[in-house]
Amino acid sequence: MKPIILSLLPVLIIISCVPKNTSTETAVVSNQIQVNAYDSVLAAETGADEYGMRQYILAYLKAGPNRSQTQAEADSLQRAHLDNIQRMADEGKLVLAGPFMDDGEIRGIYIFAVETIEEAEELTNTDPAIKAGRLIMELHPWYGSAAVMKINKLHKRLTQTPI
Repeated sequence: MKPIILSLLPVLIIISCVPKNTSTETAVVSNQIQVNAYDSVLAAETGADEYGMRQYILAYLKAGPNRSQTQAEADSLQRAHLDNIQRMADEGKLVLAGPFMDDGEIRGIYIFAVETIEEAEELTNTDPAIKAGRLIMELHPWYGSAAVMKINKLHKRLTQTPI
């Protein structure tokens, strides 16, 4: 009986350390203890609904009709495009961005933390690559994890060399 009591001790310690604004469910899966602790403060901060989800606007960045720039012009547009991405992320409007790695028609994605397609369209129209016709955007409402709202803050902690 003693080994069973000792093996439950970590579960009791974890449960006793859960903050007061959380509810707790525990499960033992493959010898690992998982604690699902709802955090109402974090949910409010990220705009989470009861499922931990929220609405975003997803943008597909596609190859535009004007891709005939010189290499120097394309490089300059890319730098301005990246600077614009950083500005929108710093404002909290853009929570995820990145290129696709296959050189296809769809060049990358943005996920905007805004309420409407119109708001996202205003933001996409600030992109120098969009203005130049090198890229075009296709916008869609998207329902995803509210945890996406924390990606930029975490990403900064992982970045050794800024883009």
